[in-house]
Amino acid sequence: MDLRILGALALLVIWAIAALVYQGPGWVHLLLTVGVSLLVYGVVARRSARDDAGRDEQRRR
Repeated sequence: MDLRILGALALLVIWAIAALVYQGPGWVHLLLTVGVSLLVYGVVARRSARDDAGRDEQRRR
């Protein structure tokens, strides 16, 4: 697993605890925004890197 995805999951867990259990202040919801953005970026970057590697392999053949 990529560090971006692990970091995003950690932020989402922290957000869930802070927002749902402790009823944290409004800035806590920035953790949700950053966590989801990081998760999407991590998945897209991972997939595009895999696709680029596949294209390089096809070019060599």
